[in-house]
Amino acid sequence: MDAASLDLRAPPASARLIDPFARAVSYLRVSVTDRCDFRCVYCMAEDMTFLPKADILSLEELDRLCSAFVRLGVRKLRMTGGEPLVRRGVMNLFRSLGRHLESGALDELTVTTNGSQLPRYAAELAACGVRRINVSLDTLDPAKFKAITRWGDLAKVEDGLMAAKAAGLAVKINAVALKGVNEDEFDRLIEWSGRHGFDLVFIEVMPLGDIEPSRLDQYLPLSLVRTRIERNWTLQETDYRTGGPARYFTVAETGRRLGFITPLTHNFCESCNRVRLTCTGTLYMCLGQEDAADLRAPLRASADDALLDEAIRAAIARKPKGHDFVIDRRHRGPAVSRHMSTTGG
Repeated sequence: MDAASLDLRAPPASARLIDPFARAVSYLRVSVTDRCDFRCVYCMAEDMTFLPKADILSLEELDRLCSAFVRLGVRKLRMTGGEPLVRRGVMNLFRSLGRHLESGALDELTVTTNGSQLPRYAAELAACGVRRINVSLDTLDPAKFKAITRWGDLAKVEDGLMAAKAAGLAVKINAVALKGVNEDEFDRLIEWSGRHGFDLVFIEVMPLGDIEPSRLDQYLPLSLVRTRIERNWTLQETDYRTGGPARYFTVAETGRRLGFITPLTHNFCESCNRVRLTCTGTLYMCLGQEDAADLRAPLRASADDALLDEAIRAAIARKPKGHDFVIDRRHRGPAVSRHMSTTGG
């Protein structure tokens, strides 16, 4: 059956994806590639070995998988990587998935990017129905940026952010709090984001993949970050949510939102509505657990989606209550062996 002809109207409540803890799964994050043009120190090893291209799902297969999840009740799709915009032909996937926005079956199609490709793609993303994007940016210092990303160019990312703003995309900046690296820039990031009309989210380091330097060396609790921020900024409570794990405040002085993602200091798993699909068709029901389901085999076994739907439902039935992230001197190694870029950021 042609994917474009599928009836993707909202399924009845009894047919939707409900996990063992009565949480409705309505948010799918899709890693379209494990490759990236940066090598961020908290995400990848510098000498990463990437997947053989033969193991990667085609864009058409990713479209079919995403469409199956939409048919089963997922309302939000986020394209991630690696760096999603370095995948050849990826805009064809965005254009195709845009049909679910037009039909009303999908509420939101978004992307997380490092910003390097936005000068080229920002306007096209907006034309495909993308309305907001997340851009990873941990520092406004060019030398620090180069050190953190290893291969990145801050000027190019800033050009990309301006292109996104010009295209009418709402921008949220994601900044990982790194001890001894960017902790002197929190005020600057808040002021700069507010001046440009961007929201800002601080994120704790997550223990994924074996990297150097160690997680313990990088880890900065966001409870401490918030205390420092409140010396100079007024944070007002808000009930704003995007479907993700961030807890948001409004910065009174700028009028923009400031969020905190705290997988270690405050476990947010009780309300988790997310699963993650890799570019090989592996579904992770939890970012912080190793259990996964192979969706590539049922996808390729039949042109009919019955086997695929069955595999998706079986996977959701195994979704755990939460992750087991810990970083301390007894737990210096990663909680799970795969890198963030493999699962999708």
